[in-house]
Amino acid sequence: MKLQKNPILSLPKDLYKHCQRVFELVADASGQAFLVGGCVRDALLGIPSKDIDIEVFGLNEKALKILLHKNYTLIEVGKSFGVFKILGGHIDISLPRLESKTGPGHRGFTVYGDPYLTPEKAALRRDFTINSILWDFISGELIDPYQGREDLHKSILRHTGPQFSEDPLRVLRAMQFSARFNLEVAPETIELCKNISPKTLSKERVFEEWKKLITKGETPSLGLQFLRNCGWVQHYPELFAMIGCKQDTTWHPEGDVWMHTLHCMDAFARERLNDSEEDLIVGYAVLCHDMGKAATSVLEDGRIRSPGHESLGKSLTRNYLMRMTNQEDLIEAIVPLIGNHLRPVEFFKSNAGDSAIRRLAHKVKRIDRLVRVASADEQGRPPRPHNLAAINWLLSRANNLKVKDSAPEPLILGRHLIDIGLKPGKYFGEFLSQCYDAQLEGLFFDLKGGRKYAANLLEKKDKK
Repeated sequence: MKLQKNPILSLPKDLYKHCQRVFELVADASGQAFLVGGCVRDALLGIPSKDIDIEVFGLNEKALKILLHKNYTLIEVGKSFGVFKILGGHIDISLPRLESKTGPGHRGFTVYGDPYLTPEKAALRRDFTINSILWDFISGELIDPYQGREDLHKSILRHTGPQFSEDPLRVLRAMQFSARFNLEVAPETIELCKNISPKTLSKERVFEEWKKLITKGETPSLGLQFLRNCGWVQHYPELFAMIGCKQDTTWHPEGDVWMHTLHCMDAFARERLNDSEEDLIVGYAVLCHDMGKAATSVLEDGRIRSPGHESLGKSLTRNYLMRMTNQEDLIEAIVPLIGNHLRPVEFFKSNAGDSAIRRLAHKVKRIDRLVRVASADEQGRPPRPHNLAAINWLLSRANNLKVKDSAPEPLILGRHLIDIGLKPGKYFGEFLSQCYDAQLEGLFFDLKGGRKYAANLLEKKDKK
């Protein structure tokens, strides 16, 4: 991996100014400040940072607090070990810390600040060597006790020390770092991860690491392959079932469902929108789209088929996601994409009509999401050339029908039914449903036509 000869701190101008100011304040008080963690890694890679971490040596917690309080509004995070946030949390300033494992889970640590630790000992508590580099960006001094810069240059992700195994979340951090920075996880780190259990992890922490893999991973397949190599994929049975699930080589020369999914995820990443919400929905749908194949694949007339895999995939995806998050809106946005991921090709082959496309938009909420899933699915079959004709056709049709990025809004609402004389009651919901179905079928296109259609329905009801 190509690194900057000298690290470059790329920050918004105002943030850069305050970072420099903190370094000067600490130096004037006879302490020494270093940038630490991800912002140093990013500076070596030439990647802009939004937030920075500063570690201050040589000043105790009280002296550091007084110094900062004179110049900034402080948010105290760890009163027992001296962590302060300034500028809305964009700059974290802390003492070097020691951690002792005292119980299960990520809260089972005793942590205390020690301003007189050596930089080498302070860096030892960090997860990976690439995050264990200290940088005085005023003088330019780099302290790299665990050869993190060399590992970064060689595109290797390696744990810093044996305390790595005390927090199982670090296994998932390895997954998303590998994907984000195109890093191969070191064999000794893989071996260490094999003996770490995820049992104490909360779903919220797990979800955040998967979110980073999906929304930030340059090569998601690297992170997913790492999970397989260290054995953690077995903790996700819906993913584990993909391994060894054979596919028809005519359509899938790339191999089993697992390999197909990896190729699909990399294709998705190449076409990411950098819209966190949309990318998370589509990325999860790509990851889960073939979950149903393991339970539905059969050999018929010498060909492997997976009838109904998209339908079964909906329930498998829902179960998988519910173990990760309580965000029902997110789950409900993803699941319909699984059940309909074959529709773009099917509709293209049958030259589906407008009403079918409107109904599809109603089911999946946004057709532009569905075509992104279908595009990744089509591209995830190397070396077979991909054909995006169906995707482009559906996107164009949806755009013309004004349902590309939303489901059709009902034209006829309850107040309109009241206007034509229908009183609220048991027929109300039925009338609204019939009007909406008629709208999707193209029986009317505006409010005037909808009112006329509803009036005719009411007239027929009264005649009965």
